[in-house]
Amino acid sequence: MKKIITLALSLTLALFISVHAETRGEEIIAKSQEAFYYQGKNLKARVSMNLVNKEGKTRGRKLIMLRKNFGSGEQKYFIYFEMPQDVRGMTFMVHKLPEKDDLRWLFIPALKMVRRIAASDRRSSFVGSDFTYEDVSGRDINADKHTLKKEDKLNGMDCYVIESVPNEKDEFSRKISWIDKNNYLPRQEEYYNTQGELYRSFNAVEIKDIDGFPTVTKRTVKDIKTGHYTEVVFDFIKYNIDIEDTLFEERFMQNPPRRLLE
Repeated sequence: MKKIITLALSLTLALFISVHAETRGEEIIAKSQEAFYYQGKNLKARVSMNLVNKEGKTRGRKLIMLRKNFGSGEQKYFIYFEMPQDVRGMTFMVHKLPEKDDLRWLFIPALKMVRRIAASDRRSSFVGSDFTYEDVSGRDINADKHTLKKEDKLNGMDCYVIESVPNEKDEFSRKISWIDKNNYLPRQEEYYNTQGELYRSFNAVEIKDIDGFPTVTKRTVKDIKTGHYTEVVFDFIKYNIDIEDTLFEERFMQNPPRRLLE
């Protein structure tokens, strides 16, 4: 009888620890997404994107990103490409909807056409980079089960280590995230394929205080197998500026207001 009671207590304790770890994991990831994607009422930034192959050859992109929050997790993005010449005038727009598939559009000047990007393409490459469409605006927190595995130091910073496992079959089988305990920004992420191999990594290279908001101003994503990586640098960042709701309409993808691109 004593052994049965002890076993029951052990199982109950193990279940409690497991449920607590999942609850804490979800809470931490929610705070991390808030810190990484939702700071301020809105944001404007100039972005330099460098695509680098394993030999070190670089291709550059320059763009302007505008983002606005609409409450309850709803959010809209507008991205305008300035350089190089072959992508100048291309625009990308996202309407992020909580617990629903994001709506995404891409205007291609050469074709004079706005193309709707299917929800199934969320893990596809964003304009040839190592970032995906989903990386730009974030993944739905409810798409994965998040578990706090441990607390650790990364480059001297105290971090929570979270394992995220997709609830449905996806490109990756699990993701390990190092979340800064101080500001909840993701410091590092590792993606593992269905064979359990590390195939993709994200790193927050530089974090600065911008208008009172801790902000990742330089980040990289690397394809582990090919050695190709993409570095993104955010400059001239401004929070809480005047951005009209009407900007985020399909009609402005071909002719965006010039004042917002200056």
